[in-house]
Amino acid sequence: MEFDIVIIGAGPGGYVAAIRGAQLGLKIAIIERENLGGICLNWGCIPTKALLRSAEVFHLAKHSEEFGVKVQHCEADLQKMVERSRGVAKTLSAGIASLMKKNKIEVINGVASLISKNEISVNHKDKISTLRGKYIILATGARARILPGFEPDNKIIWTYKEAMNPPFTPKNIAVIGSGAIGSEFAYFYNTIGIKTTLFEVSDRILPLEDEEISAFVKKSFEKDGMIIHTATKMNNITKGSQSATLTFEINNKEQKETFDAVIMAVGVIPNIENLGLERLGIVQDERKLIKTDKYLQTNIENIYAIGDVVQGPWLAHKASHEGVIAVEKIAEKMKKYDAKSTHPIIKENIPGCTYCHPQIASIGLTESKAREIHKDNVRIGKFPLMANGKSVALGDTNGFIKIIFAKKSGEILGCHMVGPEVTEMIQGIGIAKQAELTDEDLMHTIFPHPTISESIHEATLSAFGKGLHF
Repeated sequence: MEFDIVIIGAGPGGYVAAIRGAQLGLKIAIIERENLGGICLNWGCIPTKALLRSAEVFHLAKHSEEFGVKVQHCEADLQKMVERSRGVAKTLSAGIASLMKKNKIEVINGVASLISKNEISVNHKDKISTLRGKYIILATGARARILPGFEPDNKIIWTYKEAMNPPFTPKNIAVIGSGAIGSEFAYFYNTIGIKTTLFEVSDRILPLEDEEISAFVKKSFEKDGMIIHTATKMNNITKGSQSATLTFEINNKEQKETFDAVIMAVGVIPNIENLGLERLGIVQDERKLIKTDKYLQTNIENIYAIGDVVQGPWLAHKASHEGVIAVEKIAEKMKKYDAKSTHPIIKENIPGCTYCHPQIASIGLTESKAREIHKDNVRIGKFPLMANGKSVALGDTNGFIKIIFAKKSGEILGCHMVGPEVTEMIQGIGIAKQAELTDEDLMHTIFPHPTISESIHEATLSAFGKGLHF
């Protein structure tokens, strides 16, 4: 079997690349060892948001009397929540299969390995087949990073998979790692009534976020009863038949605590083992990530790499965009497309979102990074959601908007949001940054009333001492 492009991995990078290639008239094959949609659709982005929605509904039900609604005997049913989440994932995975069929993309199940720069071996249930591709895109994604000695056992020590489909309902739980994944799971389990302790090796949770956002979310989590330990060194874990005891250090003092379950959320590593990279001499960096140029081409001219196997941020939307860029550049080489409008990704323009409550959304530089780079040429505007009419009406004023500008040029250097529906609002700043709009453009933009998005306008005005509602 011979194709114009063979894509290894059908996650949000791979399947989007396949669709774009088909749109450009190329003959496409995509190889997937598990489920169409990859980790994101089956075990990550989508099903976790379904679980978090259940937690949100439960939270609202518990506080319904504040809205004039009486609800009796409100309780969380973890099994039903998981069933709904798995159903959402199954529906969307089937949708990807339909898209592959619609676009006449050859879907091949199995484990792929590079034989040469144009040949791929596929092992499906010990049956070996070979494909040829004029071009190859590596989109094999990533998996949970495991600390030595803390290996998951599918019973007490969990990865994200067990956390989304737990083998039992714990009474108390530990989450190790407070990035987006860890914070979301900690919020979920804490909200549905399970005693939750969040551990972080850094001196603050959500260490990649703006420091002010991290502090705000920590305070919010603790107000809701979550126990948080930062600057923590994890020493070891001792498993019993129905629990595990963590030994850890805080301020050089060793402590022990026993939990029914432990979720490991300490980052991801790329899926590159047995892929054949060494056979072809495909260059990787010290973290085993595949090196590419700005258009995702590896050191082998006809092989590209996208998504979680290349430099971060490791986000689904970044992988999808990279898939389109790679395919359009390939199509240009095949004289099937004029890629003059295909541009490399500007990483400062990639938004990131965390879907706990309060929600977190950010783009561009943090305040500390902006001041490090731009020194005194920084202007900050902030607006609290307690002064926003829509937030007050929703009964959810826990948050603020923070925008960072360059004083001299008015460039938007970064934006950091925490509060209700900010994950839906951050793209407004994404568009503004991509279009190279300035503080003046935002000041002159008319925002609809009443909306939470008005807070973007107010934050911009406040940077110049012109705030109207605070």
